[in-house]
Amino acid sequence: MARARAVKPKAPGLPKGARRTTPSPETLAALGADRLIGLILGETARNPGFKKLVTAALASLQGPDAVAAIVDRRLTALEGAQGYIDWQKRRAFAADLNATITVIVDELRPLDPAAALDRLRRFLAHADAVLNRVDDGNGAVQGVFERASAAFVAIVGGLPPEVAGRIATSLVSPFTDDPFGPLGILLSEMIPSIPADALAEIDAGLAEALARPEAGRSRSGHAAYRSAMRTQVLRLRQAIADRRGDPDAFIALESAIVPGGENRTAIARRLLAAGRARKALDWIRRPQDPRRRLATREDLIAGFDPRGPERERLLAEIEILDALGNSREAQALRWGCFERELDGPMLRSFLAKLPDFEDEEALQRALDHAEAFPEPHRALAFLIAWPDLHRAARLVTRRPDAWDGGLHYTILAPAADALAQDHPLAATVLYRRLIDGVFAHGRSAAYPHAARYLTELDGLAPRLEAGAIEPDADAYRAQLRREHGRKHAFWSLVRA
Repeated sequence: MARARAVKPKAPGLPKGARRTTPSPETLAALGADRLIGLILGETARNPGFKKLVTAALASLQGPDAVAAIVDRRLTALEGAQGYIDWQKRRAFAADLNATITVIVDELRPLDPAAALDRLRRFLAHADAVLNRVDDGNGAVQGVFERASAAFVAIVGGLPPEVAGRIATSLVSPFTDDPFGPLGILLSEMIPSIPADALAEIDAGLAEALARPEAGRSRSGHAAYRSAMRTQVLRLRQAIADRRGDPDAFIALESAIVPGGENRTAIARRLLAAGRARKALDWIRRPQDPRRRLATREDLIAGFDPRGPERERLLAEIEILDALGNSREAQALRWGCFERELDGPMLRSFLAKLPDFEDEEALQRALDHAEAFPEPHRALAFLIAWPDLHRAARLVTRRPDAWDGGLHYTILAPAADALAQDHPLAATVLYRRLIDGVFAHGRSAAYPHAARYLTELDGLAPRLEAGAIEPDADAYRAQLRREHGRKHAFWSLVRA
């Protein structure tokens, strides 16, 4: 008779399937108070940051003043320090600063939000002085100040509206003194969430600061710097205009920032949202020298490619035309954009607006245009993404010498992978161009990719008809051996 195997009972309170060694409220409780106290004391002896957190937690039992005193001592030391922090000390310094913010947020804020805000503001006010004496090559210290800014905004967001408004108003002066400084940035981040009643007073303070002839001179007398500061103040006033739903104020400020080079798209969208489509159409169609327009955040993201901002302008114009009921002209713009750029989303929008039973014919016309597009790499990218793999394969095999695997590998590699299943000849053409591109441009870092492409070619070769491509698979590999046989770093990655 088989003996029953003893089953060790589970620790009480553990969830089903929980690991016994994973720290959790249940597993830690099982250790008991004495064992946990020993672990905590051991860590406080080794870790100064952890010791600061434990000390602050104990101080919180005495009330907010005790916690604030701990923070104040550290801030006073920080404000008086002058020594340089090199890269070897940077990690410990950043950890110490981070622990200070944790104490403010986790221990002081629940007891006294106003006191927590005072300490965060004091911490941020000395950001420049601290960063100027730190080798912050990896941005670790800068990240602590960004965390402090986010914490400040979050705390203000949880306060009564009238209190939040007063705090935001108190930041007008620091912002106008230095819009790029840490306290100035705070006000910019708070505008979307502060009470609407406080916006008028803030806007008035910003306008008054701009009117002062000495505005912006406290930090630099350089004209370019003062101009940049003025622009920041005007941009903040624009954000306030948006919050107040005042497109006319937004337009006036935009014209003050860059007369004659206004962001037509931004203006038109605000007019459209306000129900003023005719005026929006007038703005979106105003001629403009692009060199006179200031670069926006969207421009930076687009890498200053004129097609990015121009596409956004075109989308706004189409939306305005639809709002005015001019669907024919809107459709003409959609089709024109597709014809010029092979813009897939624009084509989908065009097809969706067509009457029933007309979309299929229009789609075939669009795909014919894409297949005959003069820029083959863009055409291939479109057909793969649409997708129409049959047309993509036909495009590849009709123009086998058009593909540049060195400059356009980001298009050819996914295209080859997509075509490999049902179109082995087209995939073979692309994989060969990719391998040739790696060697032609001397990209040794891409040898692992080239080795994978050669493996893919080995798998595709038996599926090709005899004579489908020249040279054949064996001859192509032999050619690679002849021309690149001494590239041992590549051949060591290739299966025999």
